This record gives sequence, structure tokens and C-alpha cells, in this order.
Amino acid sequence: MLEEQTPAAAVDDLMPDLVALRRDLHAYPELAFQERRTAGIVAAALRLLGLEVHEGLGGTGVVGTLRHGTSGCSVGLRADMDALPMAEQSRLGHASRNAGAHHGCGHDGHTAMLLGAARHLARTRQFDGTVHFIFQPAEEGQGGARVMVEQGLFERFPCDAVYALHNWPDLPLGQAQTRPGPIMAAADRFDITLRGRGGHAAQPHHTPDALLAASQLVVQLNTIVSRRIDPADSAVLSVTKLEGGQSHNVLPAEARITGTVRSFDAAVQDRIEAALRDAAAGVALGQGIEVDVAYTRYYPSTINTPAEAALALAAAADVGLRATEAPRPAFTSEDFAFMLRERPGAYLWLGQGGDRPLHHPCYDFNDEALPHGVRWFCAVVERVLRTGE
Repeated sequence: MLEEQTPAAAVDDLMPDLVALRRDLHAYPELAFQERRTAGIVAAALRLLGLEVHEGLGGTGVVGTLRHGTSGCSVGLRADMDALPMAEQSRLGHASRNAGAHHGCGHDGHTAMLLGAARHLARTRQFDGTVHFIFQPAEEGQGGARVMVEQGLFERFPCDAVYALHNWPDLPLGQAQTRPGPIMAAADRFDITLRGRGGHAAQPHHTPDALLAASQLVVQLNTIVSRRIDPADSAVLSVTKLEGGQSHNVLPAEARITGTVRSFDAAVQDRIEAALRDAAAGVALGQGIEVDVAYTRYYPSTINTPAEAALALAAAADVGLRATEAPRPAFTSEDFAFMLRERPGAYLWLGQGGDRPLHHPCYDFNDEALPHGVRWFCAVVERVLRTGE
């Protein structure tokens, strides 16, 4: 017999298991496309609930499907599973036991919350339609969402809309935010190689100076946003690495510049890339060197559709969260953007509080946020797939 509960009802009985699961995942983090242990745990848990389980999409992705009622409507709920390639420095009892891997972005919590939602919905079934629980690999810079989409995610598992959340240390526990339109930035990477001939540092007149050219180019790159982009538009360009030379008395033959660009509008992206290429070409011409520019747009902007953003906030309010519209998007990026390019949907920031930011070596997901995420996922389903309509 199905339990008559709403998502706002207590899910406290799920918490001991979910906390233990979350801490186990934290202790055994796995990097992008290597989430085999995590995927196995997820698949086994979904099978125990009687869901249809599909493994291997996107390499290590898992999709669980729960059907109830007669409606042809469907919704997708997504959680990311991978960890960051960094060492954990906390002294927690459940600190990472896998060298060079750390759940420093809270994907262990996301996975646990979505499994909790699957458990709650499987026992209550207060919806009419189909729910696809999407456990995605490789969010951290490797585009696992793109791979799942390219391998037929939405053809195999049709979704009228798709939703995801991310724990947000900048928001206090018990709060949630999202907004229509851009919520996270597009992320681009540039790698510029400047080549001269190299020579003696005491005879700079005999060789083009690749390091001097690189220094000039770094200064020019840092003027692109302030002088080539409309002040009403938002963008960031940061040079994050400058390499060249190995000796104090040798002019290097090569210098390398690496950095990132963040923006919210494709036209702004185009202008920044064009300006960067023009600046590199101009410095190369003026200094008599060769230049190669590799510019990679690896994540698009995460853009919420208005109706789904409103529903995400309404669902958060349903379960007792203080739900408000985010005043501005974040310049961090998120590959859920690839799913939102294909289907309507929304991405929610779930407050977790704490004094450690995401990607900090001592970051740990706040287990007190687990019931909030479980309830929110369930409330989204019950709003999208309302019974009796």
C-alpha cells in the first residue's frame, strides 16, 4: 500500500542511511569517467527500489526510471557523481582515501539526495507519469552531460523538462535561489604559444623575445573586457598561467599563456575570442614572432527557462525553504548547460552554509542539507507530474 505523504512530509527515516552513503562516497571519490564504484552503488540502490536501471550511458552514467499512472508526461532529475582531481586536507573520519581525488564540490551530496528522492518517490508515488533519475559522470571540466546527450540521453529517456541542483555555501542552510535566464557562465579556455628563436640574454638584438611578447600580450588581454565589451554586458577574462624560460641568461625560444573566459551571451563570447586572436596576431607582428592560439569553448552558459525556474522556486517554497530569485548569475560554470540546451529546465542553488567554499581542500558537504534536497526533488516531480490532471 502506497504511503500518503507529500514531499514536505518527514523524510527523517531516510537520513541515517543517506548520511552513511554520502560519507562513504566522500571517502572513496572517483574522478571523471572513472566513477565505477559510485555507479555500481547507485545502480544497485535503484534496482532494490524496483526501478528500471540502465548503465553505461556516458561511460559510467546511470539512469533509473520510475513509472506510475497513465500520463505520458515525463521529467528528468540529474545529479553529478565525480570528484575533483585534488588532495583533501581535512581530518574528517570520512576524508578521502583515494589519493589525488576529493569530493570538494559536493557531488557526493548530490548523488545521495537524488537516491533519497528515488526512495521517497518509489514509496509514495504521488505523481502521474515517468521520472528519469539521471546520475551523470564527469561534470568537473570533462563534459559528461554533453557525452550523455550525444549518446542519446533524451532519445532513450524522453523528458519534457529536466532539473538539477547544486549545494551553495554562499547561501545559508534552509535557503534556495535560482533565476530565469543565465544562472551559470559559459566557460572557455585559451592556450597561446609564442615562438621566437631563443638566444643569449646579453644579446637581445639578435633574436625576437618571446617572453617580452608574452608579457605585452598579457597586458593587452586584460584590457579586452574593459575596452572591447559593452559595460552593460558581464564577462571575465583571466590569465592564469605564464610560462617561459629555464635559465637566468637565456632568452627562451617559446612562451606560453593560458587562461579562462567567462560570459553569459554567445555574442559576447564571439567578440572576446575575436579580440583575443587579434591581440595575439598584433603582438606577433610587432615583435617578429610566431603565435598559435587554441581557443576552446568547453561549457556553454547554463540558461534556465522561465516557467521551469518559477516551478523550481515554487517547489522549494513547498518544502519550507526560503526561496528567492537570485539577483545575478554566477561566473562559475556547469555542464548541466548541455542538457538545458536540449530540454526546458532549471538549475537551483541549495543553501548549505559553512565556512569552506566549493573546491577548498577541506570542503565537506553539509549533511543537514540532505533532507532539503530530497524534498525539493520530490516536490519538483509532484508539481510537474500532478495527479488528477
